[in-house]
Amino acid sequence: MTVSLSSVTDALLDAARKAGADHADALAVDGTAVQIDVLEGKLEQAERAEGIDIGLRVMIGQKQACVSASDISADTIRTMAERAVAMAAEAPEDPYIGLADPAQLARDFDIDALELADPADEQSPAALQELALRAEAAARDVAGVDKVQASAASYSRRRIALAASNGFFGSYARTGTSVSCVAISGTGTDMERDYDGDSRTFFADLRAPEDIGQQAGERAVERAGSRKPPTGSFPVLYDERISAGLIGHMLGAINGAAIVRGGSWLRNSLGAQILPSFMDVIEEPHRARISGSRPFDGEGLPTARRKIIDQGVLTSWTLDLASARQLGLQSTANAARGPSAPPSPSVSNIMVTQGDKSRATLLADMGTGLLITSMIGTSINPNTGDYSRGASGFWIENGEIQYPVNECTVAGNLHDMLKTLVPANDARLHLSRVVPSLLVEGLTLAGS
Repeated sequence: MTVSLSSVTDALLDAARKAGADHADALAVDGTAVQIDVLEGKLEQAERAEGIDIGLRVMIGQKQACVSASDISADTIRTMAERAVAMAAEAPEDPYIGLADPAQLARDFDIDALELADPADEQSPAALQELALRAEAAARDVAGVDKVQASAASYSRRRIALAASNGFFGSYARTGTSVSCVAISGTGTDMERDYDGDSRTFFADLRAPEDIGQQAGERAVERAGSRKPPTGSFPVLYDERISAGLIGHMLGAINGAAIVRGGSWLRNSLGAQILPSFMDVIEEPHRARISGSRPFDGEGLPTARRKIIDQGVLTSWTLDLASARQLGLQSTANAARGPSAPPSPSVSNIMVTQGDKSRATLLADMGTGLLITSMIGTSINPNTGDYSRGASGFWIENGEIQYPVNECTVAGNLHDMLKTLVPANDARLHLSRVVPSLLVEGLTLAGS
């Protein structure tokens, strides 16, 4: 029998009030997740998880505490509330906590327009296994592939409900289906691996598993014979597969939690130009069938389109209520939360201005340099933006790929890197973060 999440959150709020809380909010998340892994044409592992998680945040004056559980019995809910109130009584005061004013709350959101949940039936374990097997077979058929390390398919369906003592209640469901494949070329010290995968809200939108397996296999074969690139200063092109990580460093630096701590290399950049003047970065939380979409944030505020970067200029921080109050600003409706922790700022869907050139044209323009297709490790000074990461990809000369590379490091400063960005036109529009390949001038490469 399906549990009514609204009755669960009502019970949590009622228990908090009876235990002595001044204010409270409650989160309930239930769902199903199935994961199927295959190896060498046979089922390797099958996992299924079902359950419910509940979280309660209580406030006594300017003190708060959070508790969580995975049981919705009346005794558990009562005990949760009593413990949360006891914890809050001992917590230090925080002048910035508090629920939203009722006038700020989301009221008339259209869940159906977002198409967050596929109305089709749940994908069965047998159907998922078939998808994984088809991807694996396609990868093995690629000439030069010695082994398929992993091939998997998964399905999930979740329901989320948020309620608060200020009168807010909102809920929605979310689904996702994915297929992934990791292929290997070569053996021993000459072994190279690469991958491909796809994840969609609606099963009907999922790429064919044969395409995913073939792409993984071809990428692994292309990496055969990798070696270190030369050391020096060269232009670097971040492939579309990993370019969102570069933008992610910027997004992390404008997060309100980092700004209030004073630990951000962009802390003095509000209103300043940090990207080229032709580039925008837009948050759009209402894109249909996209995994990052949401009708309201983790504090019940209505989400809305936001231009984070306007013609290269940083227009706002990413704020929840607490960080906004600390900075003397208004929340940007970017609170996110789980059952066991209070809200914190987080962005949803991001779209970066695309250029008018293909990746191949940018490679031709760069002449000699590095195309990065994967990265490992991260070393970023949060105060200065000094940047260093391990990378692999392909060495470019005369605008064309010459050979695959690995075991190299790229370094620079994010302030300087962002100002030289040149975007390609190859971003995939179904992703939550729509970021094209990005060319960066003059990074330092440490190779051979």
